[in-house]
Amino acid sequence: MPTFDRDLKSSDSAETSHAIGGLLLLLRPKQWTKNLLLFAALLFSYEKISLYTVGETILGFLLFSLVAGCVYILNDTADRERDRSHPVKRNRPIASGRVSPAQALGFGGLLLAVSLTAAFLLNPLFGGLCVIYFGLNVAYSFKLKHVVILDVMTVAAGFVLRAIAGGVLIKVPFTPWFLLCTLLLSLFLAIGKRRHELVLLQNDTGSHRKVLDSYSIVLLDQMNTIVTTAAIISYSLFTFTADRSIHLMWTIPLVIYGMFRYLYLIHMKNKGGSPDKVLFEDKPILITVLLYLISVVCIFTFLE
Repeated sequence: MPTFDRDLKSSDSAETSHAIGGLLLLLRPKQWTKNLLLFAALLFSYEKISLYTVGETILGFLLFSLVAGCVYILNDTADRERDRSHPVKRNRPIASGRVSPAQALGFGGLLLAVSLTAAFLLNPLFGGLCVIYFGLNVAYSFKLKHVVILDVMTVAAGFVLRAIAGGVLIKVPFTPWFLLCTLLLSLFLAIGKRRHELVLLQNDTGSHRKVLDSYSIVLLDQMNTIVTTAAIISYSLFTFTADRSIHLMWTIPLVIYGMFRYLYLIHMKNKGGSPDKVLFEDKPILITVLLYLISVVCIFTFLE
């Protein structure tokens, strides 16, 4: 009998750990790299870097990531049937049955309440942006992701909100050029992701994401050509008109190479479905990003 009790307790403990692990996976911590955009304000306002501003930004990054995690929970709950037909997404906790929809929604609701409360206490404007971000993504999950073109624009708008949130945290304004560059780069990544989904699912597109029926490879390639051109031109104008230092122009080749490398991965390697995964797995892009960050810091430190 004691052995049976121990086995039963061990089994319950394993199931609890399995469920908790599934709930944490729902937050998609691997995709939190997207929220590193909150640090852009700190990078381009180098003189404001201090223990206080770094601490505020790190805390804001964590809170924004938790709010984004709640969005993922809602999205995975709504898409669980379609995800089961996807070769990769079918392994997600809800689609695979590891976590029930009720467990996921309960966990997400509690986490959202705590995260938004903390965000408003940190900075009321930041809290408001978190609410707007969550509301925008709810609209995306239930309606906008099914509307052609608006689906990728909504994803891009989420990145712009991240950039604005980073500036709000340390109380610095953003130039329109910077926000435009953020929007265009986000569209570039979102269009690349749609193209990857279209190629991956091929003739079975409608059974997973209905909006893919409204796209074609040719259309998405044309859209990315326009966005790539506009992004490079906008970034160039941003560097030439920057109030900080015109020497930012020396980073233009890095931006061009990074975008061209990503296009190469999309067209020649059939990648682009997970930009965060590409960032860490493709060494040339990772090196380019690191060189860009080092270049900006050096320019603001020695060439202002």
